[in-house]
Amino acid sequence: MICHHRLPDRKPAPLALTLPQSVLKGEFDTMPQPTFAQHFAHLPDPRVKRTRRHQLLDLLVITLCAVICGVETWEDIEQYARAKKSWLQERLGLSLQAGIPSDDTLRRLFAALDPDAFATCFRAWVQTLREQTQGEVIALDGKTLRHSFDTAREQKPLHLVSAFATLNRLVLACVAVEDKSNEIPAAQALLRLLDLRGSIVTADAMHCQTALVEQIVEQEGYYVLCVKNNQPHLYEDVVACVDYQQQQRLPTRRLEVATTKEVAHGRREVRRCTCVFLEANDPDWADLQQKWPGLRCLIKMQRQRGSGPGKKVETHYYLSSLATTAAHMAGVIRQHWLIENQLHHVLDVSFGEDASRVRRDHGPVNLAMVRHVALNLLRREESEHSIKGKRKMAGWDNDFLLRVLVS
Repeated sequence: MICHHRLPDRKPAPLALTLPQSVLKGEFDTMPQPTFAQHFAHLPDPRVKRTRRHQLLDLLVITLCAVICGVETWEDIEQYARAKKSWLQERLGLSLQAGIPSDDTLRRLFAALDPDAFATCFRAWVQTLREQTQGEVIALDGKTLRHSFDTAREQKPLHLVSAFATLNRLVLACVAVEDKSNEIPAAQALLRLLDLRGSIVTADAMHCQTALVEQIVEQEGYYVLCVKNNQPHLYEDVVACVDYQQQQRLPTRRLEVATTKEVAHGRREVRRCTCVFLEANDPDWADLQQKWPGLRCLIKMQRQRGSGPGKKVETHYYLSSLATTAAHMAGVIRQHWLIENQLHHVLDVSFGEDASRVRRDHGPVNLAMVRHVALNLLRREESEHSIKGKRKMAGWDNDFLLRVLVS
């Protein structure tokens, strides 16, 4: 739960990277969630002991605050810390005994940090924010950081596979892969790290794999997976079954249709979701259910945009282990696209992720996770500003930044 609290005008004691003094004194109505710093305090420091001039946690918190405030390069993070030195010391309790870290210090640190250890701390922190509910949709998708390549080192651009909780609008976890072709095993590894009980996993046709389905069912989750021509026999069977049932309307087979209409941004869109439900041990689909554990529904989703000669119609098919209603299925399928609109698009437009030139070693993946931390915190803050607007507010108003940090 996020608490709205106007910070007192008097000069408060330092936060010491844990909970604000106002919380410890009971001035909040309810206790906010633990902060970023508490969960990253035990992150292994890759630096040689004799050369450490700055505390690891100080460097992480400076970087996070800078990213929240719209800073995108190591040089600008250093300048941000110089401008905010007094506030960082007085309000966040950073020591900064060795002065402000240089951009080279930050660059070397994030290049050397173990991304697996960083990801472990990130997941532990996210679990304190996530309010897990029955039927929550977890969307899987990959994203390439276009400018993270390094031609001189023959380094390909970083590709991340992320899990996004659409209800909470939180990035739950991410894993880095060498290129898009390695997304399939990465998605399986990613799901093993998450609690899927009662959740619905959605993914595009690349991830419509029996191994992934088996894993989701093992972890007591449900799935809604797109089917395309990359598996022609499966695709043809699903298309034939749904179309035949639509035409014949066999009374022995449950069929539901849900239609929604929407006008937004000057465009009219009609979505029609057709579901053919299967029995738990369906005699007609026993072989497919054995191959695809938990299969209970075949789905046809048709989208029509516009009208008249210029209208566009798209049709997609899905497999699902849910046996609910067509209206619910339509909602789940639509929620999957929030990972594009609420995560990937925001990272590119509001955070400039695609334009980031951070390339060295583990720097790109570690900084990407810092962006995920920043985005999760900004989403937790309840004001009506856009993400870009909140970043500006955090840069202008230290009290607003503090509110974001303890969200």
